[in-house]
Amino acid sequence: MSKLDELLQGVDVEWKALGDISEIYGGLKGKNKSDFTDGNAKYVTYKNIYNNIEVDLEALEMVKVSSNENQYEVKYGDVLFTGSSENASEAGISSAVTFNSEAKVFLNSFSFGLRFKSEIKILPEFSKYLFRSKSIRDEIIKTASGVTRYNVSKKRFVKIKIPIPCPYNPEKSLEIQQEIVRVLDELTSLTNQLTTELETERQNRKKQFEFFREQLFKEINLIKLGDNSVGEFIRGSGLQKKDFTETGVGCIHYGQLYTHYKTFAFETKTFVSEEFAKKARKASSGDLIIATTSENDDDVCKAVAWLGNVDIAVSSDACFYRHKFNPKYVAYYFQTEQFQKQKRKYITGTKVRRVNANDLAKILIPNPSLQEQERIVKLLDQFDATHTAIEEEITKEIKLRTQQYEYYREKLLSFPSLRTT
Repeated sequence: MSKLDELLQGVDVEWKALGDISEIYGGLKGKNKSDFTDGNAKYVTYKNIYNNIEVDLEALEMVKVSSNENQYEVKYGDVLFTGSSENASEAGISSAVTFNSEAKVFLNSFSFGLRFKSEIKILPEFSKYLFRSKSIRDEIIKTASGVTRYNVSKKRFVKIKIPIPCPYNPEKSLEIQQEIVRVLDELTSLTNQLTTELETERQNRKKQFEFFREQLFKEINLIKLGDNSVGEFIRGSGLQKKDFTETGVGCIHYGQLYTHYKTFAFETKTFVSEEFAKKARKASSGDLIIATTSENDDDVCKAVAWLGNVDIAVSSDACFYRHKFNPKYVAYYFQTEQFQKQKRKYITGTKVRRVNANDLAKILIPNPSLQEQERIVKLLDQFDATHTAIEEEITKEIKLRTQQYEYYREKLLSFPSLRTT
């Protein structure tokens, strides 16, 4: 029998509504953008809560708060929650305050805090696991409503019930909580260690593939992509997501190049009408379709070789490259650091980063024989297939480890051996 089993023998648990055992408070009020420049006080950000089951003391940010302001302070033992999200499943994410701070700490305005009444003895280290458990998360999700953004209803939130072991014996209750925390801390540490090892393996395999790819594209017989003898860039047309239809002519919107396609594609996931397709610019089999805008430099020029046997419509903020190279060869080349270095010289813009077709035409590419291009593609296809298989295995293993962790966490926090009152 484990220590926890011994502690739980003959012990009652009482499920109490949050409104009966705690108080809810809001975040900073009356603040504008300038208050978050050269601040004099610390505050917990939305991101800090969302990313951590316990508030990261090192990730606090600064805000201006005068001594006469009536603002709620974050205290040890509080549990902080994100107030809203773009989807209900991520609303009301929690983070426990497990530290004492000599300086005042406040809460951002897009969140709210929960503070247990003095007679309720719940360890913040216990809270950090409890409010992230599936059973409690399911109840929190039910309190969120909205259309484009989901907000937690405080009226429904305070009705959520949480388990308190041995409520009439605080010393015993804290002992039980401490043991649960000890087991979960050990399990969390082990899971994180295993996950880190798997992520390291994933990154090592990725670097190995990238190194191998770079070696194949030797900088010999260089030629400009826009040289008349090898290819030309053609801008896409005004295709928008609203133009998608259930059937018709295949199309690719520039945003899909980041989310739906890898290095090459044989079929599209979306279509436009025959009427729209007549006036659209269309890529043919073998053309390279390139997204020319992104929010960050690395993603600019995400490219996919179209290998389907029909022409497809291409959106604006994208272009396609019609060329005499092996299609996969040029697609793989756009992934190399050799290409990326040249591309960065031509990127413009502030919030939206972009490169135009005229500048892409100036970029140099190794121009070996078609036979050599085919050899390079064959090697990269084989290596990519191996890399993808390993990637899938690592992803599967990480998922299994996470599921295993969540299973044992739920078992520990469900108090199966306790009687509810």
